[in-house]
Amino acid sequence: MRITNLPSGALQANTYLVVDENTNEGFIVDPGGYNKVLTKEVQENNVKIKYIILTHGHSDHICGVNEHKADFPDAKVVAYKDEEAMLEDPNLNQSPGFGVPYSTKADILVNDGDELKVGDATLKFIHTPGHTTGGMCIYVEAAKALFSGDTLFCQSIGRTDFPGGSYREIMDSIRKKLFLLPDDTNVFPGHMGPTSIGFEKENNPFV
Repeated sequence: MRITNLPSGALQANTYLVVDENTNEGFIVDPGGYNKVLTKEVQENNVKIKYIILTHGHSDHICGVNEHKADFPDAKVVAYKDEEAMLEDPNLNQSPGFGVPYSTKADILVNDGDELKVGDATLKFIHTPGHTTGGMCIYVEAAKALFSGDTLFCQSIGRTDFPGGSYREIMDSIRKKLFLLPDDTNVFPGHMGPTSIGFEKENNPFV
């Protein structure tokens, strides 16, 4: 599985293009803004984008959804069921603070433990509230990869002071869900650089 980080949007959130190399099917994680480089990468390599997946509904992770959906009209937008209102309401997703109100809609709303296939890879969705009510992570066991959104960062955690945030919930999400994954799971967060579950268990001062 090929994972490329193409940061996008006003805060340059990590936007991942993930491709199953056996089938050339792929998915996009958290397009925080429209990224022409991402579109060019997909088109030049003839990647079939099946899903645009949102770890949560904050504007710095969603403000490229509609534009990339136009580029890849067959792609389905995926989000956790509890983020639907945030995606559709600019005041909830905080996009007016970046100058332009923005809203989008999910084609598929998932629950904790739901799975989707992309090529030969199985994507499992893990509900990780704490940063937002409907925050989630994407786990690809075969690739030893976790896309953690704004739940877990390298030696840090997501903010809990936004509406819907909860320090207790984010601690439970990390300790009782993410830290049960194998130590050699590579973590690709929404901001900052990659890390691993094992490293965070030993070195994250917040957890």
